[in-house]
Amino acid sequence: MSLAGEVLTAAAPSGAAATAVRQLLRATDRAVLAAGGSGDEPPVTIPRDPAREAARRELTKGMYHENDPSLLQRALNAFWDWLDRLFSTAASATPGGTVGLIVVVLFVIAVLAALWWRLGIPRRQPSSAAALFDERPRSAAEHRAASEAHAAQGHWNQAVQERMRALVRSLEERALLDVRPGRTADEAADEAGRVLPAHIDRLHAAAREFDDVTYGGRRATEQSYHRLAELDRDLERTRPSLADSTTSTAHSTRQGAAE
Repeated sequence: MSLAGEVLTAAAPSGAAATAVRQLLRATDRAVLAAGGSGDEPPVTIPRDPAREAARRELTKGMYHENDPSLLQRALNAFWDWLDRLFSTAASATPGGTVGLIVVVLFVIAVLAALWWRLGIPRRQPSSAAALFDERPRSAAEHRAASEAHAAQGHWNQAVQERMRALVRSLEERALLDVRPGRTADEAADEAGRVLPAHIDRLHAAAREFDDVTYGGRRATEQSYHRLAELDRDLERTRPSLADSTTSTAHSTRQGAAE
């Protein structure tokens, strides 16, 4: 019958919806036969558009959508379809197909892991460097004892911090640096480099290590602690270069007396 052909072509449902359409078509056929009267009279047909609209209204009922996937499931299905298309496109453009793409991905992951292992967390530059010392002043010997205690427990961050403080406090106690609250590690390295020029590069490296550990989120190592401890010991045995010092004459006199 032409009505069945028209409706099935327009809606093309499946499952429960298909069953509903078949029931609707059978009911329509019975209505057509009833309206047609006896077999001697021509049958009554329903136009295409009203039949399509009747099927559409029937299929909007909630009973036909109870087993439809949820919005989340539809979103996940769409995401996986997109990922599959993306992977297929990338595989077709990579030499070796899927195997070649997997090799490339694994290589990139290995490179990123090696960089992360080598460089650690990217250094964050603080907007303003914090002071080297806290509010409670301690002697160089106290800072050294604290650094050695941290090193014995494998707490390398704290060991590096305390050793840098011990180094700067020792220079202050020898009158090679003025005692100045609020001094940063970089400032201490600059000032100490003027009177101890032979160690200026190591002083700046120690200041960067202190800043990286204290403000940059990086982790110190045993080697970095031992480098700083060796610098501290070398500075204790080094005489200042008074000719390169920018301190006052009185300060220079105090330096000679301290040595």
